[in-house]
Amino acid sequence: MNWQQLNLWQVASDPRGYFFWLLLISLLCLVLERLFPWRKQPLLRPQFGQDLFFLVFNGHYAGLIIAVFAGWLTARFDAATGLNLFAGLQKANLLAEAPAWLQFILFFLFKDFLEYCIHNLLHRVPVLWRWHKIHHSIETMDWIGNFRFHWLEIVLYKSLSYLPLVILGVDGAIMLWIAVIATLVGHLNHSNLNWSYGPLRFVFNSPRFHIWHHDVIAHGGHGTNFAIVFSIWDWLFGTAFWPKEEQPPKLGFADLDRFPTSLWGRMLYPFTRKP
Repeated sequence: MNWQQLNLWQVASDPRGYFFWLLLISLLCLVLERLFPWRKQPLLRPQFGQDLFFLVFNGHYAGLIIAVFAGWLTARFDAATGLNLFAGLQKANLLAEAPAWLQFILFFLFKDFLEYCIHNLLHRVPVLWRWHKIHHSIETMDWIGNFRFHWLEIVLYKSLSYLPLVILGVDGAIMLWIAVIATLVGHLNHSNLNWSYGPLRFVFNSPRFHIWHHDVIAHGGHGTNFAIVFSIWDWLFGTAFWPKEEQPPKLGFADLDRFPTSLWGRMLYPFTRKP
């Protein structure tokens, strides 16, 4: 980790990096919500400050910290075993010779399907649900809520979705653009926008579709509408829920009144509360 990576203003002005595009997408969604609001709600609603912290921390610093720790752990593993396993897998570059457009399509679909599966697991495995509760503590939905999640989720998602892409030899620029597009869709899905995309709702996730994922009632027992970008996974695997009503009357989860409200209480919750 170097000073340039820690200098947030320098990172924010570099279009070659993810954080620049995160801020641009955030600004776009903020403007769209002001122009075409679905529900009447203030910009600076309760806990907006917490979500601003999550946006900056999860959008930049958490990834840096995890990358440094993963590098240290890999070096210790290689030194102890002499295998140099991860470097060997990277050199394999199994699909690195494929055209860029094919890499983009294949790995966008592959990564999105993996993240649909991971998201489904977050709701079904009790330990993982404790991590994911932070995201479902949202009671007023808007674009910035997209980044209200625990840093342990970053570890899980990056380990299970990005690691295979690195091993398969996906170009770094392609991985960046996949992440940028997924962030745009994720921000829009959480935005205060009455958008459904018509017939394309069976292919692409939307604010009207995703709002039901945050319903206080866990439809299907463990929840529904787990899609990240492509809603087709929910329709294919029977986890889609699209009622006649436009939106649920209340967001959250059943025991939200017992969930911590402070930032540090939420960050430490998985380690301090009994299941």
